[in-house]
Amino acid sequence: MRHRSLIALALATIASVGGTRLSAVAIPWLVLTTTNSPVLTGAVAMAELLPYVVAQFLAGPYIDRLGARKIAIFCDLLSCLLVLCIPLLFAIGLFSVWVLIPVVALLGMLRGPSDISKRSLVPVVARAEKISLERVTGILGTSDRLAATLGVAVAGVLIAAVGPILALFVNAATFLLSALLLIFAVVLPKDEAHAPAQGMKPRQNYLAELASGVKVVAGSPVYLGFAGMMVVTNMLDHAYGAVMLPVWVRENGYDVSWMGILLACFSSAAILGAAVASIYAEKLPRKPIVIIGFMMAGPVPFLALALSPSIWFTMGLLFVCGFGGGFLNPVISAALFERVPRNYMGRMVATFTAMTYALMPFGGLFAGSLVELSSIRDTLIIAAILYGLAVLLPFLIPGFSEFAKRRTREPMGATP
Repeated sequence: MRHRSLIALALATIASVGGTRLSAVAIPWLVLTTTNSPVLTGAVAMAELLPYVVAQFLAGPYIDRLGARKIAIFCDLLSCLLVLCIPLLFAIGLFSVWVLIPVVALLGMLRGPSDISKRSLVPVVARAEKISLERVTGILGTSDRLAATLGVAVAGVLIAAVGPILALFVNAATFLLSALLLIFAVVLPKDEAHAPAQGMKPRQNYLAELASGVKVVAGSPVYLGFAGMMVVTNMLDHAYGAVMLPVWVRENGYDVSWMGILLACFSSAAILGAAVASIYAEKLPRKPIVIIGFMMAGPVPFLALALSPSIWFTMGLLFVCGFGGGFLNPVISAALFERVPRNYMGRMVATFTAMTYALMPFGGLFAGSLVELSSIRDTLIIAAILYGLAVLLPFLIPGFSEFAKRRTREPMGATP
């Protein structure tokens, strides 16, 4: 089959990310409805994300050594088994928030390397299939958005119908499907070995390899600028999904299905945006896409919830914002992958992603505390202001705007 590995990777992304989105709705709603505490809801989200970020960072050298495909398969299979532990604990009467915290922490330790491994496969697939980076990142960005839409939509329906505990069985099945697709359908030359180029320096020890990824990322204004921007936007995005939106839905008298509907409004339009970007992004100017896309991804939706007089107006605005936000992933990913040497792929992608996720574990706790100290409306307005500042400030860094210039990939063994 033509483009077999690309199709399989896209389907594995849909399964894996869709399952993650499903649990991202089911677990916070489970905690919120059983404890009635936004702070505990944020604490559980932090318990999963903190190990997630640390594990992503530490996994980089192992991805370069063992291969991204192997790491993703291993982590997806273990994630499937671990998610099944939550319904099991509930069935035997041992379920509580304090038991859930170590379980979701272990889940975070597995999801981090799994997600970063799939991301590291993107340029490998692009080379193998002889497709431009923008086209591949656009296709996989569409898959990611489709997974997010299906995940939250299915989550809302399932939770309303059978409850969050039973919905987690579907979550486990998605991780298993992702692993099977990677095992049987993704076949990439040299993917497993990631062998260094001839003439490259001998392999360093683990800590030296870890440090080398940090050094290369820290030396790039483009990477540093996006890391500074996205460390804040990712935190606020997570706070929105884990705390702000569930609290807003509940305080406005809607049931959990509306949480899925509102998330799906944004994500379904983002699918269309990412699909359009996969075709045209390589010809479009990057700088305005990044600025407008980020503003439509965060500040406008937050303000829509805080100030909108009508749920139907809010849904329409979220749809428009989703289309604009859908252009971000293909453009940013292509700009970053262009600057990654092949033999540094795992550790650089892991280092950059860990940097951008560094504050995510605290997003839910931040939003939960703000809600309890003020109100959900004030929290959304504060989040919108912080998001907008985070997007604009990196443009003051000399050299950051170089991301707007397209460049060819660096030769194997080179540094950006």
